[in-house]
Amino acid sequence: MEDRRPETPAEAEGTTGLFTALGKMLRLLREGRGLTQKEFGELVSYGPDQISAMERGVRTPQPDFLEKADELLDAGGLLKEVIPDVKEAMARARTRHPEWYRSYASMEAEAVELHVYANQGVPGLLQTADYAEAVFRQRRPFLSEETIEKRVADRLSRQRVFDRWPPPIVSYVLEEVLLDRPIGGPTVFREQLLRLLQVGGMRNVEIQVMPTRCEEHPNLDSAFNLLVPKGHGQVAYTEAQGYPRLITDREEVRKIADRYGIMRAMALSPSESRALVEKKLEEL
Repeated sequence: MEDRRPETPAEAEGTTGLFTALGKMLRLLREGRGLTQKEFGELVSYGPDQISAMERGVRTPQPDFLEKADELLDAGGLLKEVIPDVKEAMARARTRHPEWYRSYASMEAEAVELHVYANQGVPGLLQTADYAEAVFRQRRPFLSEETIEKRVADRLSRQRVFDRWPPPIVSYVLEEVLLDRPIGGPTVFREQLLRLLQVGGMRNVEIQVMPTRCEEHPNLDSAFNLLVPKGHGQVAYTEAQGYPRLITDREEVRKIADRYGIMRAMALSPSESRALVEKKLEEL
């Protein structure tokens, strides 16, 4: 049976009606105050994409957001009144992925193109089970054993994207430091480097390494993913300090894609990158 991930937080939690109605309420209140999504987002420290997602019912409004929005939009306690219902819905969540990740995970599973820049750790789709476990076990604050087990299983399940036919076009630009940071210890890391060679050998996958010695860099910022969902235009996804952002604005996506293109041109070629990974393996 096909593993169909929920399209939205509301769908996943069986509370489509609640979040759809709440989103419409937010939109009407915002428009009543004469604010654009961008203007309102600046007042509540959210991006316009996030405001749009909440108004469409595809992102769960957090309680603190609802409290602030209630005051800024002169809702008279209307938004605060639904906070208990929102908390209850969040507590009932029993989906494969964390709430903030579901929309992206669904798009990733069906993407026709996926391009990833990583600067801290090996990206999830390339991780071995032991490496993924080490990443989650080192997370602060600590995660429970049950949560670690579930997140490792979820991460590995995403890797089925490589088994699809026709396969997606996939590319990676990895900072060289990823090949020098032995997360999990020498044994775990050796298997992880072998995994990079294995995936990099697939016809539809190109892995390039950005040498640390480069004197110039167009993206001294966070890691990001670029993907082309089936039947849609390219979007971008970033996450920093637990704050994810799915970017759909065409101009913002274009800028990120431009930086990625420059990095691919500056990075080692796939064959040179493979040789470097093999060299790192010998040095372990």
